Amino acid sequence: MDKDWYRINNVEDILSPSLVVFPERIEANIKLMIKIAGGTDILRPHIKTHKIAEIINMQLDHGITKFKCATLSEAELLAKCNAKDVLLAMQMTGIGVYNFIELVSKYPETKFSTIVDNKKSIVKFNEASKKSRIKASLWLDINNGNNRTGISPTNEAALLYRDIYQSSNLIVKGLHVYDGHIRDSDINIRKENCDLQFEKVIELKEEIESLGIEVKTIVAGGTPTFPIHSKRDNIEVSPGTSLLWDERYGGLFKDLNFLHAGVLVGSIISRPSEDIICLNFGHKSVASEMEFPRLKLLNMKNLKQISHSEEHLVCKCDKGDDFNVGDICYAIPMHICPTVPKYKKVLTVVDNKLTGHWLVAARDYNN
Repeated sequence: MDKDWYRINNVEDILSPSLVVFPERIEANIKLMIKIAGGTDILRPHIKTHKIAEIINMQLDHGITKFKCATLSEAELLAKCNAKDVLLAMQMTGIGVYNFIELVSKYPETKFSTIVDNKKSIVKFNEASKKSRIKASLWLDINNGNNRTGISPTNEAALLYRDIYQSSNLIVKGLHVYDGHIRDSDINIRKENCDLQFEKVIELKEEIESLGIEVKTIVAGGTPTFPIHSKRDNIEVSPGTSLLWDERYGGLFKDLNFLHAGVLVGSIISRPSEDIICLNFGHKSVASEMEFPRLKLLNMKNLKQISHSEEHLVCKCDKGDDFNVGDICYAIPMHICPTVPKYKKVLTVVDNKLTGHWLVAARDYNN
């Protein structure tokens, strides 16, 4: 593979910092995602990584019909793209419950669903559904070790599932289980941990079905574990980062051969001393919640990232290095998902040439 795949012939036409994407690489990632999942039937890709209509449409063209998202804005974007089945994997509260119901009413051709993990939310959705005369479809969100959202897979969870099932204005869809905490680099260890923690979910499923209630589907995993969950029965899987890939996952998961398809283009804006250069990759242009390094610098080697602020990324360099103000820098973010919504649009590059742009259409929370 061309080691200079990321270079852009007409890079002088780009105002930096900018985020560029490579459609041909995204296409390859979609094909690999489908291959790993054994087809499109169990795929429910997450769009939080990109929030872009063109990438949704690329997946639709490959026969993917079910999607997952994190915001009402993403859910509406999917409906506008004529996605048939959309799971909003964020528990709505307050007015968000009614906004979700409005979305269901506004786009009747799309089957919307969302998640809950407590009695109060079930009651709220049941009341809102009754008022609107539209039945809301709900998944019970399960915490199997991620400790971020969800209810533990215990008897209490089985009873909550029954509550959804018995609510006259609700439709119970199944279980939702996100295990984003399982990030072992070794695929064998990752599989062992994934299978071990999923055992409690299987036990919960069996307990629910002992109550006479069928659990038709479990939506499980993210990018690191979707190859493991893909081998189970009655499962849907939700990779997301795999579409654009990033340096964190690329470094951790050597068994997942996805291609980097999103690259930041910046430049040296100052060299205040012989051993310091400053790039225009500030907090506002790249995700900054990670430890250093925040980026993999593709064409500037031996730089140590030492300071990060709103507009600046300061790096230590060797005194003799030939770096000059205005030099172009290409970089891959450590975390692509929160990097993308920092931009209103991404630029597209095909055959090393700038070809146009795609809007990051669902970058806002409000639909």
